[in-house]
Amino acid sequence: MTAASSPLRIGNASGFYGDRFDALREMLTGGPLDVLTGDYLAELTMLILGRDRAKDPARGYATTFLRQLEDTLGLAMERGVRLVTNAGGLNPAGLADAIRKLAERLGIGCRVAHVEGDDLLGAHDWGAGVVTANAYLGGAGITACLRGGADVVVTGRVTDAALVTGPAAAHFGWAADDWDALAGAVVAGHILECGTQATGGNYSFFAEHDVRRPGFPLAEIHPDGSSVITKHPHTGGAVTVGTVTAQLLYETAGARYPGPDVTARLDSVRLVQDGPDRVRVHGVRGEAPPRTLKTGLTRLGGHRNEVVFVLTGLDIEAKAALVRDQMEGAMAKRRPAEVRWALSRTDHPDAAVQEEASALLRLVVRDRDPAAVGRVISGAAVELALASYPGFHVTAPPGKGSPYGVFEAVSTPADTVPHTAVLPDGSRLSVPPAPTTPAAVGPVDEAPPPPPLPPGPTRRAPLGAVAGARSGDKGGSANIGVWARGEDAWRWLAHTLTTDRLRELLPETAELNVTRHPLPRLRALNFVVDGLLGEGVAAQARFDPQAKAVGEWLRSRHLDIPEVLL
Repeated sequence: MTAASSPLRIGNASGFYGDRFDALREMLTGGPLDVLTGDYLAELTMLILGRDRAKDPARGYATTFLRQLEDTLGLAMERGVRLVTNAGGLNPAGLADAIRKLAERLGIGCRVAHVEGDDLLGAHDWGAGVVTANAYLGGAGITACLRGGADVVVTGRVTDAALVTGPAAAHFGWAADDWDALAGAVVAGHILECGTQATGGNYSFFAEHDVRRPGFPLAEIHPDGSSVITKHPHTGGAVTVGTVTAQLLYETAGARYPGPDVTARLDSVRLVQDGPDRVRVHGVRGEAPPRTLKTGLTRLGGHRNEVVFVLTGLDIEAKAALVRDQMEGAMAKRRPAEVRWALSRTDHPDAAVQEEASALLRLVVRDRDPAAVGRVISGAAVELALASYPGFHVTAPPGKGSPYGVFEAVSTPADTVPHTAVLPDGSRLSVPPAPTTPAAVGPVDEAPPPPPLPPGPTRRAPLGAVAGARSGDKGGSANIGVWARGEDAWRWLAHTLTTDRLRELLPETAELNVTRHPLPRLRALNFVVDGLLGEGVAAQARFDPQAKAVGEWLRSRHLDIPEVLL
């Protein structure tokens, strides 16, 4: 790739390991592209790949991508589309070699490169039980591979946005300190990274669009780092300021969004509808990144077991108390380290359908000793089949328990991580960290709030009548992004939805640390709730372990809303 003035069209064909299999072909055939990316990695995925690698050292990468290439690699090469993916997981060299063998078998000329150095498992003593340890690399290694002539670039753990910053820097010839341009590409990459979440998937106002099969997004990136988010014509879903705002808020925190390439200022982002299914992203400012790289550790946290008791009809509370007392008695001799009970009142009075007359009582136990959560729990539940509350049954036969994982993020000095680009000819190029990095990235001064709405009549209504939301997980914390769809609604939201009000609306957060980050240009508030997810998604600490629906729960809560907004 060489410097150019025309937009670079970068598409996305995967937001996670298990996304729509046909998306790679759909994106290659749906319209013109220069680069097609695929994001296959998440915190939980790294643990899964780590267990795969433990069984077979030749594994550890996302095999789905290789299967997708069986009938699309030739198509990509014919159309001059370069492929960039993090499907290499814990074994990018192994996946790169497998792609070369596939290309040879299919008779396709294809230059494959890969990026390595993120795997730090053997570099430090991380403590007992650690399965994977991977630094989040930036896009500079991808840039080097593309400048070295690669048609396909495979990486391990890089930031999701690096799949876009790397090709953009290679195409436009950006320097490592072109902060604003790089920050614009980071924002574009963050919008693309979760695939159809940018085109109407998982969107609060989903009824406004046909989202039965949303198309995957693409970004037209310009030399200054600004972009237009769009999708191929005649594909489902929609690209609007709302769908893009929702994705921008997903799994972020404050105004500064630090990464290995650049710190993007989310408080500088401007979004403008630029036509049907086109949103212009501009004005993004960038700053130097921190000196350290986020490093994700996954480890086996222990073993867990779960029993869900079905309580039907009358006396739900009394039935729950009875079976709980019985199970607590069975656990008295060897009580697991963690015991959680949750009663979900999904029952309705005088229900015409049995399931609608039933509530669910969920027991979750955890312990480092598998024996403490195994037969002692499942056996006790089975033995109650004829000896407990009337109508006793469970949703599934109790099992023997299973291991669960824990995710932890630590910091590693960037200059100690051997970021390396392995070019198509096999030569190895060391990639230095970004220049002139500050010691830390701190919070920004909060902008003054907009003027409040004048007093007027209010009506009790759900927050979702005037605001959208999207939530997600970051380790053991959750983020909840909330945005208003108009200036008056923003004036009300900015003054009403405080951290104290959030705790009132979501009682599960009452005892947790909640931080509010206003983003006025997006008419949005981003809340970070520390500890809501315990030790992370793999630990399955709550009913919604990835906090995917916390935002929708918040939207369903009622409060006094000015009638002028309704």
